[in-house]
Amino acid sequence: MENLQTDQTGGKRALPSHRSVAVVCIVLGALLAAYLILCGVAASRKTFYPGYELNGIEIGGLTAAQAQKQLERELPKKTVELVTDDTDAKQPAASITLRELGYTGQGWDGTAQRFLTAQRSAGFLSGGFRFVKALTGSAGGGWEDRLSRSEETFSAAVSALSEKLSRKPVDSAFALKDDTIVITKSKNGVSAEASAVQQALETAVTDPAAGYEADVKLTPAPAKTMTVAEIHKAVAAEMKNAGYDAASGTIIPEQVGAEFDADAARKALDDAQDGQEIEIPAKLEYPRVTAEKLKGVLFRDVLGTARTHVGGTSARINNVKLASRAVNGTVLNSGDIFSYNSTVGKRTKAKGYSEAPAYVQGETVDEVGGGVCQPSSTLYLATLNANLAIVQRSAHRYAPSYIEWGMDATVSWGGPDYQFKNDTDYPIKIVATYSGGYLTMRLLGTKTDATRVKMTKKVLSTTNWKTVTKDDPTLPSGTQKVKVTPYTGYKVESYRNLYDGDGSLLSSKLEAVSNYKVRDKVVLVGTKKVSVPASGSSSGEITEPVPVEPAPAEPEPVEPTPEPEPVPVPDTTPETAA
Repeated sequence: MENLQTDQTGGKRALPSHRSVAVVCIVLGALLAAYLILCGVAASRKTFYPGYELNGIEIGGLTAAQAQKQLERELPKKTVELVTDDTDAKQPAASITLRELGYTGQGWDGTAQRFLTAQRSAGFLSGGFRFVKALTGSAGGGWEDRLSRSEETFSAAVSALSEKLSRKPVDSAFALKDDTIVITKSKNGVSAEASAVQQALETAVTDPAAGYEADVKLTPAPAKTMTVAEIHKAVAAEMKNAGYDAASGTIIPEQVGAEFDADAARKALDDAQDGQEIEIPAKLEYPRVTAEKLKGVLFRDVLGTARTHVGGTSARINNVKLASRAVNGTVLNSGDIFSYNSTVGKRTKAKGYSEAPAYVQGETVDEVGGGVCQPSSTLYLATLNANLAIVQRSAHRYAPSYIEWGMDATVSWGGPDYQFKNDTDYPIKIVATYSGGYLTMRLLGTKTDATRVKMTKKVLSTTNWKTVTKDDPTLPSGTQKVKVTPYTGYKVESYRNLYDGDGSLLSSKLEAVSNYKVRDKVVLVGTKKVSVPASGSSSGEITEPVPVEPAPAEPEPVEPTPEPEPVPVPDTTPETAA
């Protein structure tokens, strides 16, 4: 008979039979028994659960000893792949085995046993649960252990990988080559810091989720950049031979002359890849004298010399010495222009210059610095003998007596200057020496041939002076006094004659035309009457001229006698003008 039960709505529903409940209980009991059996099996198991791994090595079903051997054999073979975010690096950027990182198996004793013990130490029921998960393939992996390693090997590997993963920046650069300028476009680099590499490696080895992939974070390494304008400014320059810095006593390196199309270079550089080299046509001029070449020949030879006698007052001699001392030791590199006024400076009493006779608007007057034309004239003649280029030179107003006509050089502050150019390839030094009443100027440099210069002159015309008398009421009647000494006027041509080493004339060219003015002799005639008492008379006056000896006139300038041409003697020791 069916077992029915009335529900709240008045309906009838069937009640479960005792048989159904019994079946459910039997099934649940069987399952529980089976689970308890699995728990017992798991608890008594002496091997690792199926599918278990230790540091990525399959150890399921192995005993502790077997797992230990598997670990020590296979784990050092594992490869760690290193990846970066460097777009220029191939993926992976590098790889390395654990053995190369120092994981050799030494010091791993008991590792597998420790994990097996941990597996078995789980509770009876939880152990069975883990075992069921392992059997169904849903255990989810295994264990990771920070295994011992050789720190020395690991550190060395980290350093090597850090260097390998880093990419040095390519700085902007340029170089002159043949008839081109090679420009390197900048490219930023990256740096793999050792600490970042170490952290990535350790994570890759110990974190199951990493899968032995080390993600190394890179640090940017910016490159130094130069614009085309900056390169052009640095490169475009006149060629300069090696020179000499007198202040520091060192040789100045040579400089290559170069010029290139900046617009063309800018376009080519914009189109180039980072780090790429481009070549732009350039006009290059290489120096003829390098620093290495200059070392052995610096100031080796006497290029030219001149010597003049210094006369006059002690004040004039003092001025000659001071100006010579200012010039002495001056160094001119190839292409430099010497200025006498700029080198000597303004002649003042504060600098020690004295008043001495000088020409001012045709008259001879005492002026501070009088006599400084003699060093400039002596230097001019030495420059001519050295066969150097003259830039600026003016003849004196009147023919000088201490140097050959046509070979003098007058100077004054704010007026005429004497200038010459070092048109040789080597530095030149001026050496001024005063001794025994003579001033000597020498130019030291480097001779590259055996040529020599001999200066000559030709007097084209002579203008004689005349005597001009003027009454002077301040002088006693019957007396005379020379007010202005005379100078004969001359027009003189000077010639630079170049000879070779055998004495053969190579060339003779007009160097300069010097027009020396004539100056008339001016004699003052006294007109002043002198009253004296008559002899034997007590009254009355008799006017008689009282003779007075006339003042001596300055001697007429005479053409100086040429001194023997000096023989050049090598001397590189600077001398100081007395």
